[in-house]
Amino acid sequence: MFRLRDILIAGSALIVLSPVMGLISIVLYIKYGSIFFVQKRPGKDEQLFPMLKFSKMWADVRWGRKAQLGMTPFGHWLQRTSLDELPQLINVLLGHMSLVGPRPLLEEYLPLYTETEKQRHLIRPGITGWAQVNGRSSLDFKARFVLDVWYVQNRSHLLDLKILWMTVGKVLRREGNRFEGGRMSE
Repeated sequence: MFRLRDILIAGSALIVLSPVMGLISIVLYIKYGSIFFVQKRPGKDEQLFPMLKFSKMWADVRWGRKAQLGMTPFGHWLQRTSLDELPQLINVLLGHMSLVGPRPLLEEYLPLYTETEKQRHLIRPGITGWAQVNGRSSLDFKARFVLDVWYVQNRSHLLDLKILWMTVGKVLRREGNRFEGGRMSE
């Protein structure tokens, strides 16, 4: 039932949001030559999948120096409004992600999880989750993992609806700073 719900909501959202996503894609392509940022992330059963986001970075290549990556002004706006996450609706349709679940973190964290923390990979990762609506980036990783595992153990349709509702409110109010100590966090 969770999967059917995800397909119906993600499919409907993609249809409704396609003009916005199209416009963002055009701006990104014209201004920066790149639309999507794709990164392998661990999902259900720790299987890697290509997670999609709108591109927010550009390369500053200087003669004799290594290329430096920086966030574009448009990228900052995409991130502040959470619009950079919209392509993950495609990941939901493809079955890589769910609307609600633990956020997929970087692959290099896999060997660092405790046995309890590994439970976050028993279900599909989500675009939003219990940790995101209860602190987002203001939480350290240990606190996020506690919330993720609690969600996995208490998952229900009613809880998912609550999380989705809370997410809409937080996005509209732009709550939950994504920057910690000057660097971006998930």
